[in-house]
Amino acid sequence: MKISVRTTGLPLCRAALPGRAVRTMATAAVAAATHVSSGSSSPMSMPPRLFNVRAAQNARLPVQPASPPRQPTTTTTTPQSQTHPLMPPGYIATTATLPTFTIPSVILPTPSHHLLAKSIISAFRRDGIIQIAQSPLQQRLCKEAMAASKKFFALPPEKKAACVDERSYGGYIASGEEVTDGIADYSEIFTITRDFAKTDSRVKAGWPCHGPVPWPENGGMRETMMRYKTELGEEGKRLVRLVEMGLGLEEGELGRWIGDDGKQGEGGWHHARVLRFPPRNKTNGKGKEGRGIGSHTDYGLLVISAQDEVGGLFIRRPSREERFANWEESAAGLREEEEGWVFVPPVGGTHTVILGDMMQYLTRNYLTATPHKVGLNTRERFAFAYFHEPSFQAVLKPLNGGVIPTDLDDSRKKDKGVHYGTHFTNMFIRNYPERITTKRLLAEGRYGLLERPELRTIGAVPTTTTVEKSV
Repeated sequence: MKISVRTTGLPLCRAALPGRAVRTMATAAVAAATHVSSGSSSPMSMPPRLFNVRAAQNARLPVQPASPPRQPTTTTTTPQSQTHPLMPPGYIATTATLPTFTIPSVILPTPSHHLLAKSIISAFRRDGIIQIAQSPLQQRLCKEAMAASKKFFALPPEKKAACVDERSYGGYIASGEEVTDGIADYSEIFTITRDFAKTDSRVKAGWPCHGPVPWPENGGMRETMMRYKTELGEEGKRLVRLVEMGLGLEEGELGRWIGDDGKQGEGGWHHARVLRFPPRNKTNGKGKEGRGIGSHTDYGLLVISAQDEVGGLFIRRPSREERFANWEESAAGLREEEEGWVFVPPVGGTHTVILGDMMQYLTRNYLTATPHKVGLNTRERFAFAYFHEPSFQAVLKPLNGGVIPTDLDDSRKKDKGVHYGTHFTNMFIRNYPERITTKRLLAEGRYGLLERPELRTIGAVPTTTTVEKSV
């Protein structure tokens, strides 16, 4: 197994220059540092109305035995604030220097792969984020996707605005349309959801969030983005397997909630977001000065991201003092103005990987979702995020075994699980309250369909078909 430590400040979609990378053989797995103790949860059965951040911060969680003392690691931070040349102005943060993991193309039950897996788990528990080397194919696909992104966002506003669907949340999101913790974000986005034809039985039955991706006409954006998304999906499978190994779980204990093995349905609710952030001095005035996206956690298992050379990503490291459960109470806006943020500068030829809500839930907080936010820089910035998700139909239950802590809370025995489709829908209703997709979903009463058995059984198909109403 190899770990590369690379310097920062290089465009992410290019290979690092010769001589700029230092590779060292990995030694024993790094001891875990801090973590959040386990907690109870239940699925949200109603559309979100009031999301109380303070309640999320103070959620009662069972106490877990103390972690071992922090050990020396290869990951360091720069203790000064605003010292990195790529950090957006106006932000106070330390700067991360992350080791770069090289992920094998095939994961095998060998000692070296087990060591790699344990090192990755330690890094997630210590830093909340890992950095992985892009393969030559991934570097090429990333470069092509970034070029296609710039071409799309340069289109006239009316052409971009035409890329909206009333059934799915796929397509164009204008700057100021997305809302985090009640404040408009300046990010401009094209969301690539699961792409269902209008004739698909799930779309005809009115299943929430199911519909086509409204791609722009011509230009080849669909083909370019799907090639990159598909490749990142394969990387996501390898990472899920490594997480299983690092946690001491049997193969498939995480993967079974996804269904990517072909035995249960068509796989996970994987999607992607193509993002553009305007320069901080060229916004439309709808949001908060200097803020691209507010503090939040992502919803699924893990997120693989690429960013250009500009810089803007901040994360928070895991801490037992910072408790949250985004599937119970919204973590949007959590500690956004507080100290403790870490700037993640772009590093050439790499992806970053963070964890989502359902990884936190499944592992009983042994691994926690990574709070993150984006600041606006002096130049426009482009990024691509791929979300490796459970099946929309999965009703997830916390895992047992391996290093996952035993749950001593009797209330957890009554836990009915978290339905991922409901969690995903709630989050998009929260983030896009004025979008036509949200308004139609609620006006037609289709939110209640999320309680149906066929929407809570992986691989099931509609038992009835509803006639869609036009808006």
